[in-house]
Amino acid sequence: MSSSTIWVGGSGLISGNDCDASLMERPSSSSSSSSSSPNEEEDDLRNLLDESDEIPPSSSDAAEQRPTFDVETLRSRLRRSFFKLNLTKRQCIVIFLPLLLVFVYLSTDLTNYFSSVKVPDSVFRPNHGPEESDLRALYLLRKQETDLSSLWNRTLSVSDMKSAVFRQMSLNRQIQNALLSPHKTESLGLDNGLLVGSCRKMDQKLSGRKTIQWKPRRDKFLFAICLSGQMSNHLICLEKHMFFAALLKRTLVIPSHRFDYHYSRIIDIDRINRCLGRTVVVSFEEFWKSRKKHHHVHIDRFICYFSKPEPCYVDKEHIAKLKALGITIGGKVDSPWQEEDIAKPSNKTAEEVERSFRSDDDVIAIGDVFYANVEREWVMQPGGPVAHKCKTLVEPNRLILLTAQRFIQTFLGRNYVALHFRRHGFLKFCNAKNPSCFYPIPQAAHCIARLVEKVDAPVIYLSTDAAESETGLLQSLLIINGKTVPFVKRPPRDSAEKWDALLYRHGLEGDSQVEAMLDKTICAMSSVFIGASGSTFTEDILRLRKDWGTASVCDEYLCRNEQPNFIADH
Repeated sequence: MSSSTIWVGGSGLISGNDCDASLMERPSSSSSSSSSSPNEEEDDLRNLLDESDEIPPSSSDAAEQRPTFDVETLRSRLRRSFFKLNLTKRQCIVIFLPLLLVFVYLSTDLTNYFSSVKVPDSVFRPNHGPEESDLRALYLLRKQETDLSSLWNRTLSVSDMKSAVFRQMSLNRQIQNALLSPHKTESLGLDNGLLVGSCRKMDQKLSGRKTIQWKPRRDKFLFAICLSGQMSNHLICLEKHMFFAALLKRTLVIPSHRFDYHYSRIIDIDRINRCLGRTVVVSFEEFWKSRKKHHHVHIDRFICYFSKPEPCYVDKEHIAKLKALGITIGGKVDSPWQEEDIAKPSNKTAEEVERSFRSDDDVIAIGDVFYANVEREWVMQPGGPVAHKCKTLVEPNRLILLTAQRFIQTFLGRNYVALHFRRHGFLKFCNAKNPSCFYPIPQAAHCIARLVEKVDAPVIYLSTDAAESETGLLQSLLIINGKTVPFVKRPPRDSAEKWDALLYRHGLEGDSQVEAMLDKTICAMSSVFIGASGSTFTEDILRLRKDWGTASVCDEYLCRNEQPNFIADH
């Protein structure tokens, strides 16, 4: 008989030679019977499982044997062979791979692998033991297996692949939560941020800070001049003035609200002195009182940091404002660097600043230093370049800080994403840059959803100047796992709500700069922050997060490393 193969029991295989051997009856003897002895059974089984290369019996032996067909004996032998077949790896692949492919094809819906992961509500009901959690996890694992099988059979673009991967990450987190739910998080010793996702807090490495001591000389003042841009620009300028004052060993004079912003309503000036343990900054009013004996306030030397496109950004209007304050300026406005251009600021060292701005005059003014590029790594480190005992020198005043905390407790809770969505005037500004930073609403929604899904935050705090038509569309597109992630904005004043009571009791209600700082504070306290590239409002929030220790490894600019999928012509 040939050595072809046949099916056994619908799934097992035996060789043709084995079949021949099993059908040959043993030589008859006086001890033969329908029930074999144990030794004979073992011999029969060994003959049944012999490989096909065994030498077949000779024709003379076969002629002496009397063929019979014992049905019960054959059935018993086949049952044993069903579980003890020796198959090579190649044979297993050839047999079972086609079956697996057919099963995957029949059980997979190739049209829905991009859809949001939708799981029946019953799967998410609170469980009361490990058994129910295991069942939930099993359901989700099967769902993930189906989605991954669909993914395997498609050719995807990079953006589509990212979306699919993030959906699988979200499903994987659900599986983890299902398995961990019977256990107490505290007993596992796991940080909640790690359970939610990979958005842990950033290690700022404060022990390696490089700092300078700020010890002003007696009666030596530096008058801060900050004129470019809005409040965020002025705060960054003010911080750089503090560095300059420390290098030059002078007390910094905070500008008057009649010449600049009302800083005392925004930041805590007295706190800066407490952080250093000495007086290093004074308000304009305090400065005026200390100089009153001279019958006027005189700036002995006015030094511009930049010489181009015009000195100091100081025009006739600002000079008139200074004179209206009773301030006189001695000499002409000049710059130590004749070729320092705002458009291309050069890198300067602390030694160059000390050498170029050193003076024995009592009062000097330097401006505007917003664009100054001096010891950037030193200035940008957490806590800033000046030695002090606080987390940061420039932070919101206490009333704004407490109001932000009350708003978070009322509307947001601990885990939320903050979004600074800058739109007003940003289209022209961004399109002048390469690459542009102004994104169509659907693309922006995709980028936001991708990060929110990673954080697993229930709400998004929205700080924006966008029109309602834009934010409405953006909200409608933010659907994750079949659920809308709601935007939360500060509501209009309502006497029934008490979260903002401190502001109106102290006369700060309705101040646009106070409200802007309140927005920054709420954003700075979020789990993860999404900012607008090129915005100093965003940069000031990132500074606060870095100094307060709230910065996350997931903080990013909107649609980072992506270009807008459509850009208008110039």
